[in-house]
Amino acid sequence: MTSTTPTGTTEAPATEAEPVSAPPPGRTAPAKTAGSPWLTALRTSGVLAVAAWCLAPFYWMIASSLRAPEDIFETTLWPSDPSFTNYAGVLDPSQGFLRSLANSFIVAGTTTVLALIVGIATAYALARLEFRFKRLVLTGIIATSMFPVVSITIPLLKLFVGMGWINTYQAMVVPSMSFALPLAVWNLTAFFRQMPTQLEESARVDGCTRGQAFRKVILPLAAPGLFTTAILTFVMAWNEFLIAVSMTNKQSMQTAPVAVSKFTGAAQFVEPHGSQMAAGVLVTIPLVILVLFFQRRIVAGLTAGAVK
Repeated sequence: MTSTTPTGTTEAPATEAEPVSAPPPGRTAPAKTAGSPWLTALRTSGVLAVAAWCLAPFYWMIASSLRAPEDIFETTLWPSDPSFTNYAGVLDPSQGFLRSLANSFIVAGTTTVLALIVGIATAYALARLEFRFKRLVLTGIIATSMFPVVSITIPLLKLFVGMGWINTYQAMVVPSMSFALPLAVWNLTAFFRQMPTQLEESARVDGCTRGQAFRKVILPLAAPGLFTTAILTFVMAWNEFLIAVSMTNKQSMQTAPVAVSKFTGAAQFVEPHGSQMAAGVLVTIPLVILVLFFQRRIVAGLTAGAVK
């Protein structure tokens, strides 16, 4: 019904609010269900199995390095009488192993720095500039890393003998660059491509030159990719063996992997297995610490883009 107001207008009656329908008794809103316990257990078991498979050689190397020379052939999971005799023999200054570790740091560090300097400039140019045969250049860069090391070792040895580079750091750094640089260029090119060109344009509008925009804007944002590339390059150069053993014949110039292969033990007529295991642990520890300490940056550089 409608009512007439004193002014002659009509007003519609107020409608009553519709009652909110409640859920039927005995029913509740569906809740998010967790995954099956069996599926979770299966995933956990798979992760643990992969971790055990990867860490088992390193664990056995540690256990063998702690066995006394007379107990080196024991098959127990842990030595019955742990001994640091092998480590004492390896760290003996007369063995020259500490000098080999220093050589490895010099060669791997120099290779990493040079690969980053050249790789950053090359990758940025390939990511931003447009020119003919650009894809062919990228293909050629990655193809150079496909050559087997053994196929270039003999020609390089002959070349370096004529140049007088045998038993020098550059004889190990330059060949390592030929394999580390393609990896650096390829990774950094893909990373720079993910960064929008508006970043440089905005910086240039604010008065920066192209070089200043690259140095002050692009490089800080590219830090995860640079860090990941540096870690991968360092690990590759640190583990390199064939070039290092071919270009050096002096104990004072050999790197740590070469020293491990030529280690003769803590004493004469003693099987070098325990000493080699101890030396292998000392060579591996820097890489393990490096990866564990910077694992978040490595994952961020491999999976994340520059701009969210």
